[in-house]
Amino acid sequence: MVDHEEDDTTEQDDVFDSLPEDPGDAPAVTCSRCGRSWELDYELDDLKVGNRALEQFALDHHRHTGHFPDDVTPWIADCRNCPDEERFLSEQPARRWAETHTRHTRHSVSLQSPTDHTEEVVWSAE
Repeated sequence: MVDHEEDDTTEQDDVFDSLPEDPGDAPAVTCSRCGRSWELDYELDDLKVGNRALEQFALDHHRHTGHFPDDVTPWIADCRNCPDEERFLSEQPARRWAETHTRHTRHSVSLQSPTDHTEEVVWSAE
């Protein structure tokens, strides 16, 4: 479902790559909707996801609460024919999902950017 490999760089990707190497310096993540903040020690120490700690936390938070923490806005790939909609934290996996979905289903998929909210139709059936 969600692929964590990324080759492109966006503003949000820079946030994920800027985490400290020393787990003692674990950053905090806040969510105003939950009214809480979390240290990312668990992601760094136990999950060992390194500089993807913020991304892993954001994806887990969305999975469990239905929303992302503050300052995290996903790319949205939305099938126009079936109820499939996926959210990704970078463009490359979002685009790959959209292209793969259209290849297998011949459905049009819209891809929405998190920064400027522009929408692009990745492929149109006819």
